[in-house]
Amino acid sequence: MARVYDVELVAVTKRYGATVAVDNIALRIVKGSYCCLLGPSGCGKTTTLRMIAGHEAISDGDILIAGKNVSLLPPARRGTAMMFQNYALFPHLDCIDNVAFSLKMRGVAKAERRAQALEFLKLTHMDGYAARLPSQLSGGQQQRVALARALVTRPQVLLLDEPLSALDPFLRGRMREELKRLQTTLGITFIHVTHSQEEAMALADLAVVMDGGRIQQASAPRELFDRPRTPFIARFMGGHNVLPADLARSTPAGDDKAMIAVRTDRCRLAPADDVAVGGLPGQVVAIEYQGTRVQVTVRSPAGLEAMALLSDDHFYRDPLNPGDGARIAWSPDDVHPLASV
Repeated sequence: MARVYDVELVAVTKRYGATVAVDNIALRIVKGSYCCLLGPSGCGKTTTLRMIAGHEAISDGDILIAGKNVSLLPPARRGTAMMFQNYALFPHLDCIDNVAFSLKMRGVAKAERRAQALEFLKLTHMDGYAARLPSQLSGGQQQRVALARALVTRPQVLLLDEPLSALDPFLRGRMREELKRLQTTLGITFIHVTHSQEEAMALADLAVVMDGGRIQQASAPRELFDRPRTPFIARFMGGHNVLPADLARSTPAGDDKAMIAVRTDRCRLAPADDVAVGGLPGQVVAIEYQGTRVQVTVRSPAGLEAMALLSDDHFYRDPLNPGDGARIAWSPDDVHPLASV
């Protein structure tokens, strides 16, 4: 029977003294997929990545890679490679020798390791820079060399620790495309830690949201965005209004803690006195022009806020100003009930 999962975490926990950094998590990552671990600072995502790599010992549980329990194995025997946030290139070695270094440590002959290094520099479009030192490269070029160096050992799983965080927004978009191309071309499993929701949505087959050392939701990005499980996930992913359920007429009353999520791009503006449409009446407190979209925030007399994300032509047909009365309205079909926590 063919193996389905490349990585399995079984009740994995990490403690630092009395502090629990990762709390009894379970996760299965399908072979050849792109997985993003995301969440706020301190949520446990980087610790989880480092435990998979073997750079942090687990306190409890098991880690399986390619069906083999590697919990007690050193990093070099796990079938993984890690690309660090700061790239960690050797400043005195040119690009080809940086990429070939791990093969040298494995005893591969010079001609063979340089040939393999050049192959992976070509794969990352850096073969024309093979003789340059890291100091002679831009940040994006250094990243490509670091990526080639991680891939040259042909790992079962590639681990990436916030690899795009040091790049400017334009380069970040280009490198997202490169990472997805390489993962698809090579067919190996990528596990990528990020704090960027946009990055995870663009790259992941499986997006795993963590908070407080626990996995809050693991699903395809579209499901994560369309059907967040809890108020925390809806707020963290952005693009949603998280509101009391009694504002949604289709939601049963009786639970004063129940919450709903409504996507901001599914909301519309209505006159403040149009009670027939429901929603949240109040006063416009912010208008943010975003190019093709305009985001309008309305605050109710009770202090609740909701936003509508409108096309620019729709908004400017009948523009509002801060201080104007307005109502954020939505269709009952666009209400998503959230789990109580």
